[in-house]
Amino acid sequence: MSLLLPYAFARPFLFGLDPEQAHELTIAGLERTQNTPLACVYGGSRVEDPVTLAGLRFPNKVGLAAGLDKNARCIDGFAAMGFGFVEVGTVTPKAQPGNPKPRMFRLPQRDALINRLGFNNDGLDAFIANVQRARFRKSTGSKPPMLLGLNIGKNAATPIERATDDYVQCLEGVYPHADYVTINISSPNTANLRTLQSDEALDALLGTLAERRKSLAAQQGRQVPLFVKIAPDLDESQVAVIATTLKRHGMDGVIATNTTLSREAVAGLPHANEAGGLSGAPVREASNRVIAQLRAALGKAFPIIGVGGVMSAADARAKVAAGADVVQIYTGLIYRGPGIVREAASALKRG
Repeated sequence: MSLLLPYAFARPFLFGLDPEQAHELTIAGLERTQNTPLACVYGGSRVEDPVTLAGLRFPNKVGLAAGLDKNARCIDGFAAMGFGFVEVGTVTPKAQPGNPKPRMFRLPQRDALINRLGFNNDGLDAFIANVQRARFRKSTGSKPPMLLGLNIGKNAATPIERATDDYVQCLEGVYPHADYVTINISSPNTANLRTLQSDEALDALLGTLAERRKSLAAQQGRQVPLFVKIAPDLDESQVAVIATTLKRHGMDGVIATNTTLSREAVAGLPHANEAGGLSGAPVREASNRVIAQLRAALGKAFPIIGVGGVMSAADARAKVAAGADVVQIYTGLIYRGPGIVREAASALKRG
C-alpha cells in the first residue's frame, strides 16, 4: 500500500491542473528525483517473471508505452517503478513544438484521455543524449536490466512521400542505444501518418528500414529487433495485409495498438468531440480485437505487445488472453499511479 498512498494524495492535485501542465510537472519531478533517495516515493520492487521475445529477455510482462516520456528524460524514474521494459519517444529527426495548445483532455467518467500533441519533442540529438545519461543498466545488481525501446517517427513538416528519410535517420541515430526500435506509423496527430499503414506505403517503408537495419547490424555486430506500432481503427482485411507485410520484411514484432479516432464509447461527454487520439478504457475492446486478429494471422510465435486500456490487473490478463505476449501501460498509470505496474505484473505472473 505504501506505493499507492503517495499517488492517492497527489492525484487530486494533478487532476486539478491542466492535463499537459500536470504531465510536465510529473515528468520534471521524476527527472529531478530519479536516482535519488526520493525515488522511494514512487519506486517499487520489480516482479521477476522473465519471458523471451524477439531474442530479448523481458524481466516481466509489463512495460511503459511510448508517449509518456517523449524526450527520454525519465528512463531511470520509470525503471524504479518496476517495469520490465520502458519505451520512450516518439522522437523525430528535428525538434518540433507539436500542435497548438490546449491539446490534452481528460474524460474521467470513462478513465480516458484525448491528446493531439503531435510528436512534440526536442529532436534526435537531445533524445540520444538523454538515453545515454540513463543509469538503469548499471543499477539492477544481479538482476537482468530492464529493456529499453526507442520509438521513432517523422517530422510534421516532412512531406509524406519523404517520410522514409526521417525514419531511416532516426533508426540510424537510435540503433546503438536501443534494445528494440518501434516504427510508429499509427499516431492520428501527424497529418497523413496513418496512410503509411496502407499496402504499398508500408511495403516500401519496411523494405527500406529492413535493408538499413541489415547494414547497421553488420557495422555494429548486433541485430536490434524492429517492432511496428499500428492503430486500432483497422478492419480485419487491413490487419491481415499488415501481418503479411510484417513477416515479408522480417519485422520482429508488432505493438497493438495506438490511440483511436472513434468517439462511440465517450459520446456526449465533455471534450468527447476534441480532435486527437482517445486512450484509456474506451480503446480496450478495439485494441483486443486487433490483437486477436493479429494473433490469428501471424501464428503463435510472432511477438505481440498489447497496449490500450490496461487500467487494472484484469485488463492486463485480457490482453494476454486476446493474444498479446506482454502489455504496455500509459493512461492506466495516469489514472491509477505506479501501483498498477506491480499489480499487473503480479497478475500476469500468476497467469
